[in-house]
Amino acid sequence: MGAGGITCGSLVSSPSGFTREFFSFDHSIIFLQWVMEKLWAPSLPILGGRMFPLLRHYCVFGSHNPLTWRSILQTSERKQSEIRIWSAQCLANDDGASVSEKTNALNNLALPDNFLLDARILYCTSPALGHNKEAHPESNKRVPSIVDALEKLELSPKHRGSQVIEFQNFNPASVDDIARVHSRSYITGLEKAMSKASDEGLILIEGTGPTYATETTFQESLLSAGAGITLVDSVVTNLPSVELWYLHVAASKLGPIPPLGFALVRPPGHHAVPQGPMGFCVFGNIAVAARYAQHQHGLKRVMIIDFDVHHGNGTSDAFYDDPDIFFLSTHQLGSYPGTGKINEVGQGDGEGTTLNLPLPGGAGDYAMRCAFDEVIAPSAQRFKPDIILVSAGYDAHALDPLAGLQFTTGTFYMLASSIKQLAKELCGGRCVFFLEGGYNLQSLSSSVADTFRAFLDEPSLAAQFDDPAMLFEEPTRKIKEAIEKAKGIHSL
Repeated sequence: MGAGGITCGSLVSSPSGFTREFFSFDHSIIFLQWVMEKLWAPSLPILGGRMFPLLRHYCVFGSHNPLTWRSILQTSERKQSEIRIWSAQCLANDDGASVSEKTNALNNLALPDNFLLDARILYCTSPALGHNKEAHPESNKRVPSIVDALEKLELSPKHRGSQVIEFQNFNPASVDDIARVHSRSYITGLEKAMSKASDEGLILIEGTGPTYATETTFQESLLSAGAGITLVDSVVTNLPSVELWYLHVAASKLGPIPPLGFALVRPPGHHAVPQGPMGFCVFGNIAVAARYAQHQHGLKRVMIIDFDVHHGNGTSDAFYDDPDIFFLSTHQLGSYPGTGKINEVGQGDGEGTTLNLPLPGGAGDYAMRCAFDEVIAPSAQRFKPDIILVSAGYDAHALDPLAGLQFTTGTFYMLASSIKQLAKELCGGRCVFFLEGGYNLQSLSSSVADTFRAFLDEPSLAAQFDDPAMLFEEPTRKIKEAIEKAKGIHSL
C-alpha cells in the first residue's frame, strides 16, 4: 500500500487507494471481493473481544481511520432488511495492524460475513473459577470439564477451525443490562457484599439457602451475563443509524442462517428472581439476554425454552405478565423449587405466554420427544418468535445426582437438533443456548459435546456414553396425561 493507504467511501481505484466518491451496489461487490483477497488475514477461530478478524499487516482506509462496513441481508421468511455492522481500527506499526473496538454499542455486533459463512457454532466460556465452595455441586469444575470434553472429542476451534469459534475477552454485562431484570437495590447490595466476602472468604447470599458468594462473585456473574449478550449480538443482525461509509453486500454472497450460540457460563441463572439470588443462581443470564435482545436489537417476540430438570422460576417471574416473551419450561414434577405448576400460565397481558410441563419422575427420552412434537414445536409455531433462547440444563440426565428424570446424552442431542431446526424455520436461525444445571461432570460434558455435534449436523455419539442398563421403563401413562393436560390448557 502507498503511504496514504485507502481513503474512504469510494470504488474508483488508483495506485494509492480509492478516491472519495459515492459508490454503487454493484461496485460494492467488487470492493468486497477485493478486500477479501487483499486485506483479510486467514480466519482465526479464537477471537478477542467483540471485534474479530485480525487484519495483521494490512491497514485500511488510511493509517488511522476506522473501517466501517455494513451488509444488508434479505431474510425471505420475514421479508425484512437486516443489517450487520462491524468496525475495525487499524493502527499502523512495525508489527502490522491491530484491531480495536468502537465503543458504540451498535458496533459491538457480529463477525464479518465472510467469517460467518463458515461458522456453525459461536461460544463463550465463563468458568467463574473464583466462585466456588468446597463440595458444592455447582462447582468451578463444571465449565472446564466441558471444555476438556470438547477438546478430547475434537469439537474445539483447534480441531474445527472457523466452524467453531470461541469468543475471548468479551465484555461483562453492565449494571444497566442487569437492571432490566433485577432490582437495583439487589445489584448494589450484592456489589457491596463483596467486601464482606473478601474478609470472610465465603458468605451465604440467599438467607439460609444454598446460594453463596465469594469476593469474585459479582464480577464473575457480570461476565457470565455478558457472555449471553455477546452471543445475542453475534447471532442477531441490527439496523444501525446511517453513516457516511457503507457497503451493500448481495444476499447471495452471505450465509442466510447465523451460527448457533452457546454461553458456557456459571453461576447459572434461571432461579435468580428479580429481587435476589436463588438456587445457585446470581443473575438471570437468559432473562438479561432476552431484555437486551428486545431493547438493543428491537426483537419484540422472544421465546425461552427451559429444559433444566428444575423449574426456571426466576425467568418465569421476570416475564410472567409480559405478552412478548413466551416462557416454556419442562421440569420434574415436585422438584425444587416447587413452582411451575401446569396451570400457571401467566397473568394480565402475559396470560397464555407461560407454559409449564411438569414431567413425572422417571420421564426420559420418550417423554421429551413427545413433549417437543406435541407441545414445544406447536407453541413456538403459534408464537412466531424473533429469536429463541434456551436454558440448557443437563441435570435431567439419568446420572445426575440432584433429580430423578432419566434423560440421556441422546435426549439432549435430539433437543439441540430439534430446537436448531425450529429456529431455522421460525426466526432465521437466531438461537442461543445458556448453560444452567448439570452436576455429574461426566454426563454434563458428554451431553454438551453432543449438543455441539447436533449444531454441526453430525451424528450423535450418545451410544459411546449412554448405558441402556441404567434406564428403566418410563411412566408413559402419566407422561401422556401431563402432555394432554398442557395441550388442553393452551389449546394446542
